[in-house]
Amino acid sequence: MGNQLYGPEPNVAADAGWQPPEPRMGFFTDTSVCIGCKACEVACKEWNGVPDDGFNLLGWSYDNTGALGASTWRHVAFIEQPRRLSGQESGLSGLPTGPSASEDDDGATSGDRTEVRWLMESDVCKHCTHAACLDVCPTGSLFRTEFGTVVVQDDICNGCGYCVPACPFGVIDRRRGGPDTKNVGLAQKCTLCYDRLGQGMTPACAQACPTESIQFGDLDELRARAQARLSALHDRGVAEARLYGHDPRDGIGGAGATFLLLDEPEVYGLPPDPVVTTRDLPAMWKKAGLAALSFAAAAVAAFVGRSL
Repeated sequence: MGNQLYGPEPNVAADAGWQPPEPRMGFFTDTSVCIGCKACEVACKEWNGVPDDGFNLLGWSYDNTGALGASTWRHVAFIEQPRRLSGQESGLSGLPTGPSASEDDDGATSGDRTEVRWLMESDVCKHCTHAACLDVCPTGSLFRTEFGTVVVQDDICNGCGYCVPACPFGVIDRRRGGPDTKNVGLAQKCTLCYDRLGQGMTPACAQACPTESIQFGDLDELRARAQARLSALHDRGVAEARLYGHDPRDGIGGAGATFLLLDEPEVYGLPPDPVVTTRDLPAMWKKAGLAALSFAAAAVAAFVGRSL
């Protein structure tokens, strides 16, 4: 039995009582080949019956979902940056590319053409090794599956919302909507298509991805694949490429979803050093117990002192 609150955990399914456990399954999302098509978002909603979350542009991005939530289990972020990716050549040199955006009406230029790159990333629940949402759930609605993933049971969730602030990534949320909306008030998030896994099928998002930016499989194999891809990009001069969620020694014991990023995690809206929010519970309870004993001892001493 491993440590249940933090640190590396070789077999989360076995520790959850599954015997024999299945290989731990997960995602590897390679953002370097994501084209922002949102096929993953649509496939997720269609397969899981997730309601729409509005069709309004946000005003600051081509993205219209904004972030993960109870009605957005896959979210494709669009990040525009005024610089070129290292080692990237646009192939437009010498081609008629039209007037520069900095060119005045009379044809005079007020500066150099601005280089722009798009970063696109399909974000999803991390299915953490140490999942705080699962730890704090009072009803057992959140449980660890035989594949090592974390799933909400709709018929057991009481909508208390304890899991919402517990998640260090802001993934899980209670669904809002009208009377015709499914599961209003209940905690909702990605299930890694648990029903499909039981049938030996690939999750809908990975199945729909046209560039294989989203890859699904045995988590150990995916982490090895991610390391190989990282090395290949570094060899091609993409020095800013890095992995996220792959390290079992991090604050969540490693994620069930590994990402290859092309900039700092904060650029993608990801915490740079996520920590399971229940990590310090033993120390907190110990201190609370010591404080209670101190108060009890003080009360006894005061009572004895008055009796003498």
